[in-house]
Amino acid sequence: MPKFQVRDFRSLEEAPSSPGTLRTKVDDLLIHSTLARVKVENLNRETGEYRVVLQGTLEKQRGESV
Repeated sequence: MPKFQVRDFRSLEEAPSSPGTLRTKVDDLLIHSTLARVKVENLNRETGEYRVVLQGTLEKQRGESV
């Protein structure tokens, strides 16, 4: 699996993105992070709409800048 890099963040916001495609991209991000946490900012129980914020730190290899 290729390492998730800073340039890959743009692909997270590309539209349209199916839930399956987005899951793969987020999985790659999480796998290549040394720290990750999530915060649920909003949840509408009537419509099912939600907003979550994912925060973390990407792995760095020697000589690499994030």
